[in-house]
Amino acid sequence: MKTIFITGANRGLGYCLAVEGLHRGYAIYAGVRSADSFAMLDSLHNQYPNRVHLIEIDVADEDSVRKASSEIRKTTDSLDAIINNAAVMLEREKTIEELDFDLVRHSFEINTFGPMRVVKHLLPLIGAGTQPVIMNISSEAGTIINAFSTNYPYSMSKTALNMFTERLRHYVQDQGITVYAVHPGWMKTDMGGEEAPSEPAAAAEGIYNIIEKKITVTSKIAFINHLGKPMPL
Repeated sequence: MKTIFITGANRGLGYCLAVEGLHRGYAIYAGVRSADSFAMLDSLHNQYPNRVHLIEIDVADEDSVRKASSEIRKTTDSLDAIINNAAVMLEREKTIEELDFDLVRHSFEINTFGPMRVVKHLLPLIGAGTQPVIMNISSEAGTIINAFSTNYPYSMSKTALNMFTERLRHYVQDQGITVYAVHPGWMKTDMGGEEAPSEPAAAAEGIYNIIEKKITVTSKIAFINHLGKPMPL
């Protein structure tokens, strides 16, 4: 049975990724920031008690990531995929004069450094997986060509995530690990709002199709959308 670790798995795209993975027969290690959020996953855990593992992890805290890694290792010695999904969007409409740099810094701690911490501590497990894949959930907001005058923390942290993804791709390619940064589209989630045109379940389906190589990705760079098409930089 293939195993996947998903951060931010208690809502939005993360929850849909957990559900889609279970429907496809995966064992899911569902990462959430605090044990208080486990209740959001209780129904899945009750339905699939042997395939849903609830993992407490704060990706902004390296000690928490280290402990989560140890917890995962208690029940598996390999992961076939990591989906770094946890993210925040702070100071969205603020101008440069209005920015709170503590919140800017926190955005990077979660959106950029969070995936880096997860990969740092779980790389041995993903390296032991079958056709392993690391998926960093990014955004078109991180493309320079689509930049606009606000949303500094989110956009900049996603641009940095894209660079990390590309660097990581080169670092692990000889180990047989595939790495992507994926734009899932504008979705109806807490972050995307009700005006968004697409559902997170559709993005989750596309992401799994990429993981399972049901979609052929021809992009020469690691930044793609959930349909496997290259994204602009």
